[in-house]
Amino acid sequence: MIRYIGKRLLLMLPVVIGVIFVVYLIMYLSPGDATTTILGTSWTPEGAEAIREQLGLNEPFFKQFFTYLFHFFQGDLGTSYITKEAVINQVRISFPNTALLVLISMTLAVAVSIPIGIRAAVKPNSFFSAFTTAFALVGIAAPGFWIALLLVLLFSVKLGWLHASGLETWKDAILPSIVLALSFMASISRMMRSSMIEALGMDYVRTARAKGVKKHRVIYRHALGNALLPPLTVIGSYIGEMLGGAVICETVFAIPGMGRLMVNAVLQKDTPSVLASVSIMAICVAIMSLITDLAYAFFDPRIKALYMRGGKSK
Repeated sequence: MIRYIGKRLLLMLPVVIGVIFVVYLIMYLSPGDATTTILGTSWTPEGAEAIREQLGLNEPFFKQFFTYLFHFFQGDLGTSYITKEAVINQVRISFPNTALLVLISMTLAVAVSIPIGIRAAVKPNSFFSAFTTAFALVGIAAPGFWIALLLVLLFSVKLGWLHASGLETWKDAILPSIVLALSFMASISRMMRSSMIEALGMDYVRTARAKGVKKHRVIYRHALGNALLPPLTVIGSYIGEMLGGAVICETVFAIPGMGRLMVNAVLQKDTPSVLASVSIMAICVAIMSLITDLAYAFFDPRIKALYMRGGKSK
């Protein structure tokens, strides 16, 4: 198992390098540069050329890329073209807000969707099951920014219960967390319902019922363990999607997080800030994928045995 974890961590290196390369290439090929934002109304061809020379933007692409890569793996994320501040300082301020938002959203999505999926599976022909299925379809189809605006109009403008922007108190995290969790809540509940229905139809569950095992024990002791495996597989990938969805939430609710930092950096052609934001998100996704695999092995002893055999054979 330890060898497997080590290999997965090493595989993160080409992933991060590939992400940096793609983003750097897109920023390099996209029209315009940061000199327009830096110089503003005082922009002149001579001034712009001097700024490009100072920032190293006149260098060949691969020289710029490998220079950045060399500093990146030394822990230097560069200096923002716009604010002249070390990008690592911007990340220290922004990343905790995004991490908090994603953590609350995923906790909410899992805590609500798993019980809903179980109940809908236990009574698949009930009104509750039909209602939750319809709710899941609406939750998946509805755009996040549209739901965010509706919640702002209701709870901030009409009722005045919650703030429409910022992240100063715990109440400010309620609306963006709901928006971010809603579509994933719908997806997980649908998958949990289908997986639980399948598990309840297995032979070992019918055998347990025939032996007179209590219904509650059959559901939560015998069926739930196997039914959790498919939802657990996708929850790790949903973390990455949540990081992407945080861009919308942080923009709508004006939260100073990684998503908003990245959007502003893209608009201003601030390449170091864009690269730092995307690279850190890619690392988080890779780590969550690893944690998901380990959790999968915890719930399914067959997977754990496979890892152990692979480690011994090598």
